[in-house]
Amino acid sequence: MEAEGLDWLLVPLHQLVSWGAAGAMVFGGVVPYIPQYRDIRRTQNAEGFSTYVCLVLLVANILRILFWFGRHFESPLLWQSIVMILTMLLMLKLCTEVRVTNELNVKRRFFAAADNKDEEIKVPPRRSYLDFDPHHFWHWSSFGDYVQCVLAFTGVAGYVTYLSINSVLFVETLGFLAVLTEATLGVPQLYRNYLHQSTEGMSIKMVLMWTSGDTFKTAYFLLNGAPLQFSVCGLLQVLVDLAILGQAYAFARHPQKPAPHVAHPASAKAL
Repeated sequence: MEAEGLDWLLVPLHQLVSWGAAGAMVFGGVVPYIPQYRDIRRTQNAEGFSTYVCLVLLVANILRILFWFGRHFESPLLWQSIVMILTMLLMLKLCTEVRVTNELNVKRRFFAAADNKDEEIKVPPRRSYLDFDPHHFWHWSSFGDYVQCVLAFTGVAGYVTYLSINSVLFVETLGFLAVLTEATLGVPQLYRNYLHQSTEGMSIKMVLMWTSGDTFKTAYFLLNGAPLQFSVCGLLQVLVDLAILGQAYAFARHPQKPAPHVAHPASAKAL
């Protein structure tokens, strides 16, 4: 009788917890990018953030949505992908605007320092994804180029999925590709930190939120019986997050000696 009497409290409480966990899954993944977004807007410098992180997440979440058409999984995971795609497009828009503005400011200062005020300022050459230049891949001059590239990839991947949707092997492979791509989320940032031997410009808050979010997400996958692909993805992401935090600790303890200042227009920051 006592157990039945508590049902009126336990059932709504369980439902509330379920809604909270689902909401955390949908929106929790974008929270780590809020401090990074604010830092870029405040400093007008996007050099510390690798836009390849956006590329990885866009590809992974597009593939995850296509995987849903072949094997339905929980709705919060589907909405999480949609929200993440929109967030990464916003990050790309800001990074592109800041980078293009800084390049133009560098040109202006260069000509001003050379006392060539009468000479026409040369705008940096426009780089488009339609140039098919591998040296400038994902480093284009217009946010519209990124959008067109994402739409082209979505169209091609969607068409292939439509033709092969009845193949169990294809659907499962698509799922593994989606989660393995997402598992490499932190690799571009990890590699950038290694090349520069520094984490300057990278938001430590962002990485800490990555770690806590990926840990929660992995536990959510395991407890809710999500497809195996999701659990594998979560575990790999946690390992990469910990590696980046290890870099931050190591570089803070043994900072790289500053190199002698050399005037180079490409390294200047916007005024």
